[in-house]
Amino acid sequence: MEHQLQELRHLARNAGSWRTDTGIPRVAMVQGEIPAHRLAAVYDPMVNLILTGWKTMTVGERCLRYDPATYFVMSVGLPAVGAVHPAEDGAPYLAVNLTLRPEIITNLLADLPKPATPALGRSGFDIAAVTPELLDAWVRMLRLMERPQDISALAPAYEREILYRVLQGPLGWLLRDIATPDTTLSRIDVAIHWIRENFAAPLRVETLAEMAALSASAFHRQFKAATALSPLQYQKRVRLLHARSRLLAGEGNATSIAFDVGYESATQFSREYARQFGQPPARDVAKFRAELQAV
Repeated sequence: MEHQLQELRHLARNAGSWRTDTGIPRVAMVQGEIPAHRLAAVYDPMVNLILTGWKTMTVGERCLRYDPATYFVMSVGLPAVGAVHPAEDGAPYLAVNLTLRPEIITNLLADLPKPATPALGRSGFDIAAVTPELLDAWVRMLRLMERPQDISALAPAYEREILYRVLQGPLGWLLRDIATPDTTLSRIDVAIHWIRENFAAPLRVETLAEMAALSASAFHRQFKAATALSPLQYQKRVRLLHARSRLLAGEGNATSIAFDVGYESATQFSREYARQFGQPPARDVAKFRAELQAV
C-alpha cells in the first residue's frame, strides 16, 4: 500500500492549507497547517483519507484519531473540531476527501444485495482500516487531475468504486443507512437537516421527533447515538460556529450576531462562546486578526 500512498501524495502535492478544488466533482484536498477556526466547523457527510500525518476529529465527547492506515466516514452533517498534525519525519499533513451524496449511494445500492438491517443506536461517524482496493480506487480518481478531459466520463465510475469499497468494508452500513429510506439514521438525518437550516429558530424535540417518525424518547436516544450530541447541544454548536464565522469575517458585533443566530441574551452567548472556543468573542476575534497580520 505504500506505493499507492506515494502516488497519491504526488498527485495531491499542489494542495493548499484550505479546501483545495481538484476539478473533480465532490473531491477536494488539503495540505499543511490549517488555521484552527477552519477546523471547527459543521462538516458535510464525507469519506476522508489521510495521505501524510494524522488528524483527530472531536464530535461531542467522542474523539477519533486516524492516519494513512485508516479512513474516516461521516454519514451525517456534524459540528466537529478537527486538529491536524504532520508526519513524524516532518512531512506536512496531506489529505483528500469525497463529499457524500445519498442519491449516488442509493443508485449504487440498487445493484448490490440487500444486507440484514444493522442494529440501532450506532454512531453516524467512525474510522476503519484502509485497504489496497480502496487506495487503488483513489489513485484512479486523483489521476484524473492530470487528465481533466477524462473527468466527465470516468469520475462517476471511480466515485462509485470508492463508495463500493466503503460499502464492502466495516463502515458500509453507515452509507447504506443514510441512503436507505426509513432507516433510523436516515430519519435522524431529516432532523439534522432541519436544525442546520433553521438553527436560529426555537427547537422543540417533540417536533423533530415527529419529523423522524419516532417517539420523543427514542428520537433523543438515537440522535445522540448518531451525533454524540443531544438535539439542543447540536443546535448550540451550529449557532456558535455560524456566529464565530460571521465575527471573524467582520459581519457585525457580538451582540447583533448573538441575536441573529438565535440567542435571547448576549451575556449567555458570550459565556457559551467562551466555553466552546476558549475565550470571549472580542478576544477571539482580536487573536484571529493578530494571527493574520503575523502571516
